[in-house]
Amino acid sequence: MTDAPGKPRTTIVTLSRSAGVSTSTVSRALKGDPSISPAMRARIVALAAEAGYMPNIMARTLSSGRSGLIGLVLGPATNPFYAMLLEELVRQAAAKQQRFMIIHAGAGPIEDSTAEALLHYRVDGCLITSADLSSRAADVCARNGVPVVMINRIPREHASAVSCDNAEGGASLARFLRAGGHRRAGILHSGAGSSNGIERERGFTEAFDKDGARTVFRYDARSVYEGGYAAGEAIVAMPANKRPDCLFAVSDIIGMGAMDAIRAKGLRVPEDISVVGFDCIPDGARPHYAITTFRQPVAAMVRRGLDLLAARIGEPKLPDESVLLRGEIVIRTSARQAAGGGEVAD
Repeated sequence: MTDAPGKPRTTIVTLSRSAGVSTSTVSRALKGDPSISPAMRARIVALAAEAGYMPNIMARTLSSGRSGLIGLVLGPATNPFYAMLLEELVRQAAAKQQRFMIIHAGAGPIEDSTAEALLHYRVDGCLITSADLSSRAADVCARNGVPVVMINRIPREHASAVSCDNAEGGASLARFLRAGGHRRAGILHSGAGSSNGIERERGFTEAFDKDGARTVFRYDARSVYEGGYAAGEAIVAMPANKRPDCLFAVSDIIGMGAMDAIRAKGLRVPEDISVVGFDCIPDGARPHYAITTFRQPVAAMVRRGLDLLAARIGEPKLPDESVLLRGEIVIRTSARQAAGGGEVAD
């Protein structure tokens, strides 16, 4: 039952009058306080349900100092990985009965206006995924007691962070390609603004560029399918003796674009050029791509991120923490591999 148009909103005061008890008793009963008898609690809960009572979140915030809201800050994300990450965040948060207020930060680092919005809505803490955080905005949150946790981002001052070990992921893929006999690598990266991509590229080149194997091609694909496709076209146009025999794309969506371009121009994957990616997005498993990739431990990253945030909401003086989690190679058919599979030892 809900309030009819024009009918005064049911409040904790009107509920207390109906029940013949104090507002404090009603409040404690609705929170499940064990000091309230089961019979009284059941009676008050029934009255609240019949009246369509909804708690006043702002009033609760003022009385308890907590809103029960977590600010979830998103930036523009063309990489499908972030949709996968967001889905897992929502699933785990729902299981914990946590509620998000989503704020879109736009392109570039999160600045003062976004930080001010978080403070205006009195969020208890802030999670950041596809956006980045300016040092000034991080300082604003810290000075106002709003803990920040970044998932799939590198750490910043005044913020905790959880991410996959991106450098090790890149190195694992490099060792896998070297084991398959590849000696000329191309790297399809996502620009200087992507800290994750930079770490993946660093790990890859350190593990690949040795013993006669080397990186011969780099292309800024901007972490979009179209960028990968353009890179694939550029590679096919190269003389065969200069062309890389394998490609490392720092995200699956880039690698998928490159694969389509390579095939459209008459070359074969993996017979002519092997392609590996990163992220293990669902579309990459489709038979048309079957891209060998590095799976990030998304569920574990989200679980650890939510735990870090909850701990800092409960104890604001806890120090910031940076957590690296290990992922794993998922071998499919887009890259040639050694007869026995596996990686080359360092």
